[in-house]
Amino acid sequence: MNPLRRKEKILELLKSKDQVSVKELSTLFSTSEVTLRADLKTLELQGKLKRFFGGAQSINSLPLTQSDDEVQLDSRYDMNKESKERIAESAAKLVKKGDSIIIDSGSTTHLVAENLAQRGGFTVITNNLAASAVLTDADDTTLVIVGGTYRSKTKSLHGYQAEQCLSGVQADILFVGADGIDPEKGITTFNEGYAITDVMAKCVKQVIAVVDSSKIGRIGFNKVLDASRITCLVIDLGISDEMKKRFEDVGIKVIVV
Repeated sequence: MNPLRRKEKILELLKSKDQVSVKELSTLFSTSEVTLRADLKTLELQGKLKRFFGGAQSINSLPLTQSDDEVQLDSRYDMNKESKERIAESAAKLVKKGDSIIIDSGSTTHLVAENLAQRGGFTVITNNLAASAVLTDADDTTLVIVGGTYRSKTKSLHGYQAEQCLSGVQADILFVGADGIDPEKGITTFNEGYAITDVMAKCVKQVIAVVDSSKIGRIGFNKVLDASRITCLVIDLGISDEMKKRFEDVGIKVIVV
């Protein structure tokens, strides 16, 4: 494929999925990552996309940046809203009455909590204050909120104290969202201070990632969770068959909704 046509295809791809990784493009076009980085740089200089570490995104999408520009939780609800609602509803159905659940911070995990609150009958441990608010009146539900340092943009609690609150906890399921997810790199972020997710994962039998397809291929410089720790990925129809197989090949069950 000639360079001009390849750049056109990259822009077409960004119209349909919002973000792409260099690795994904390299596989798709059978072209070196060095060449594709040069393509992305050229397209960025032309004002046609925005690059981030390991990939690029549509100029119309909200940027994944470092912690000072972390997207407000209220803004996240409007990003791919319908997909997130389907994902959350499907993920909540994986919980059985009597299960103990840990819910991490995030907009999609909050939506999982909303679905669970309609049923009740669980024990829920969370650092997600938005999630805890909807669970306070759930029938037959024990709610445990970890302490810690409050992060206003995500309405969640983090830090050493939050991690210590989870010491000795044993639970069935962890629901976790993601800024970026990749079958090799796992869950990553462009922000700092997400060590609590790894602590949560050590407390449970299953880790269920609830992620919309715009996050696929995004690779940040801070690791949140290895792919080997993820049991199941609940995701929308935007995931390609090729990418679905890559997740399944590393042992992750993929539920597409």
